[in-house]
Amino acid sequence: MFDRPGIGERAILVHLDLHEERFREHLTEFEELARSAGAKVLRSVVTRRYAPDPKTFIGRGKAQEIAELVEAEKAELVLFNHTLSPSQERNLEQLFQCRVLDRTGLILDIFAQRARSFEGKLQVELAQLKHLSTRLVRGWTHLERQKGGIGLRGPGETQLETDRRLLAQRIKQINKRLEKVRKQREQGRQARRKAETPTIALVGYTNAGKSTLFNQLTHSDVYAEDQLFATLDPTLRKLILPNGASLILADTVGFIRHLPHDLVEAFRSTLQETEEAHLLLHIIDASDESRQENIDAVNDVLEQIGANEVPQIRVMNKTDRLQMEPRVDRDDEGKVIRVWLSAQTGDGVEALREILSQHFQQEQVKGEIFLPPQQSRIRALLYDIHAVVSEQVDEAGNSYLALDVPRRDIMQLSRRENIPEELLIPQSGGKSLARAV
Repeated sequence: MFDRPGIGERAILVHLDLHEERFREHLTEFEELARSAGAKVLRSVVTRRYAPDPKTFIGRGKAQEIAELVEAEKAELVLFNHTLSPSQERNLEQLFQCRVLDRTGLILDIFAQRARSFEGKLQVELAQLKHLSTRLVRGWTHLERQKGGIGLRGPGETQLETDRRLLAQRIKQINKRLEKVRKQREQGRQARRKAETPTIALVGYTNAGKSTLFNQLTHSDVYAEDQLFATLDPTLRKLILPNGASLILADTVGFIRHLPHDLVEAFRSTLQETEEAHLLLHIIDASDESRQENIDAVNDVLEQIGANEVPQIRVMNKTDRLQMEPRVDRDDEGKVIRVWLSAQTGDGVEALREILSQHFQQEQVKGEIFLPPQQSRIRALLYDIHAVVSEQVDEAGNSYLALDVPRRDIMQLSRRENIPEELLIPQSGGKSLARAV
């Protein structure tokens, strides 16, 4: 009989170098994750395998070696820098006689510690419960199957079924509460759309400096620390640009390689700020040797949430660590693709403000389009996105619409309704003719 061990923060870290690139993780990042969760790291064990062992992930011999190390170091927790199956976690806990937590469980624990808002706590709890539901049998190994014989007959699976039902009920309750919060967020987004206020979302790998840059741009005091996942709850602030235009800046949760799918799903309402933004500022730690891998990880998550087509400017942060001067990189057409700056010292931040001013001037679609009477649906859709400044109707019922709208809103409408772009965007002559679609 084996019951799950209790609490404890004295940890041994286990890192497995695998042959396949897609399964590989970084040991340094894993150590930062463990410390961010509050673990006291006693030892780090690094081993190699061509493929994971189906029972113990690391192989029976290496698992026995770690079990002896756990006893010698009086460790209370073994952390794996990989995703373990429920059966692997259970087998390892039985062997180590202490708690075993995989990379997903560790990230969930950090999120649980950092969540501050009501919504953030609900989102983390939802992700934890979904993760726990696949591992429920681990806590009830003495009830995991019907036993035969005198004195051994008992409730068997009954306790497990009860726990599963309670979990399912709690997940249902949380989803209902989150749905209310989503509706409130959507009302806020609709109000911003009605006021024609553009939104910029800061995205990037965890600890890339998003919150520090957010504070520099908006003169706020959002919590910013040199640690992983310092920001969980999204923060919105008004930003006044040098040309006098105002917009909304959103600070979002940082991403990480192999971000647990349950977390992506749970934080979908929060990440919707990113999906519906007019522009993404992709903050990158320029001093990180793994920055290209971090960029790829962020883009993977953006694709998961449907934000990969939102216009993006890369902000190469922490130039002070590289002893570099701020600069702006442009492509052959003069379009800004990278801005090098230091959010910590403020060097290059004003240049970013100017670039944002130019971007939103250029991204406004202005002009007049002509719609015959049979295109009343397109006319209604343009009104729905607040694109119409004025309208004139001639005797034949033809409409002449003056437009002033962010290009992204036109592009979204075009994709959503399968309307060719040229029908919605005024041409160089000043007019666009909308024909039957």
